[in-house]
Amino acid sequence: MIIGVPREIKRHEYRVGMTPSGVTELRMAGHTVLVEKGAGEGSGFEDEEYLRADADIVDRTTIFKKSDLVVKVKEPLPEEFDLIREGLAIFTYLHLAPNPELMEVLILKKTIAIGYETLEKDGTLPLLSPMSEIAGRMAPLVASYYLQRFHGGTGILPTGVVGVPPARAVIIGAGTVGVNAARVCSGIGMETVVLNRGIERLQRVDEIFHGRVKTIALNRDNLLKEIREADIIIGAVLVPGGRTPVIIKKEMLSIMKKGSIIVDVSVDQGGCVETTRPTTHDEPVYEVEGILHYAVANMPGAYPRTATLALTNATLPYIKIIAQMGIEGSIRSDSSIRRAVNIFRGEVVHKALAESTGRAFKRIEDLLV
Repeated sequence: MIIGVPREIKRHEYRVGMTPSGVTELRMAGHTVLVEKGAGEGSGFEDEEYLRADADIVDRTTIFKKSDLVVKVKEPLPEEFDLIREGLAIFTYLHLAPNPELMEVLILKKTIAIGYETLEKDGTLPLLSPMSEIAGRMAPLVASYYLQRFHGGTGILPTGVVGVPPARAVIIGAGTVGVNAARVCSGIGMETVVLNRGIERLQRVDEIFHGRVKTIALNRDNLLKEIREADIIIGAVLVPGGRTPVIIKKEMLSIMKKGSIIVDVSVDQGGCVETTRPTTHDEPVYEVEGILHYAVANMPGAYPRTATLALTNATLPYIKIIAQMGIEGSIRSDSSIRRAVNIFRGEVVHKALAESTGRAFKRIEDLLV
């Protein structure tokens, strides 16, 4: 199989879809790997390292024209739409629910679009988890930075000092992002609260932190009470493949502390705060009714070396399966890869995506010939 690795073009996206060691493993199995010139530089991997791994260094057009499978990190951008062709398989973070333009392109081009974020194995999301872990650990750090008064924050030192209480962090969601955010918040001394609808996950949080993190059932009354006292709110809600539900409505901002900050990690899937809109590392923060919003859609891209290594450790085994069995063969044979397919030759085959976008849903099993 010919596997292509383009350079990411999203603003301040320095991750890369494959490391030189991944190229080596695929070449040893007899596959061809095309890498765009400069693709790995942002993560510290030079073209010479890919050449030593026996990759072919080519241009972007060649990658999209010749590859059977394109491996990326972020979703294709409009500048790449004309390069997408019928039958091409793309394996990347897609986040299609809030991106109807890309979704329409992938449908019209009859692409096979496989999403990292929708690949499930034994009830887990193994390709989303590494980046969720990084984003969760980042969220308290960036929130702490923007609490400084000259950034418009409340001016509360997150750790507190002797005789003065620390900041209060409220985390909405108790999945991978929420747990890792709680780990950092509590670790630096913040008063930390996790809200979640499912009691089972709250029990897990309580077991992990031995009561150091307060756990509260997520309902409207509890939410209003907690956000009123919060200095930092971290949105950590996820519906795999679907649009994130809006938990914090715009009118709720009026009861929050002026200068408090919301870090909506759910922004890739639309965000769990009504006033969320995607931002970039260039201009990560904006203010609505005195509340700061941080909504960078590729948070882990700020730490590309760590993020690339964590991501490719998880993705390479599945890339090897796809390369060995072929695109359709791997979809037939591997249930995890099958569930990760969002668009298949012009049809929406992920149920949550179809439901959240109002598109017709087709079972992929009925489309495989």
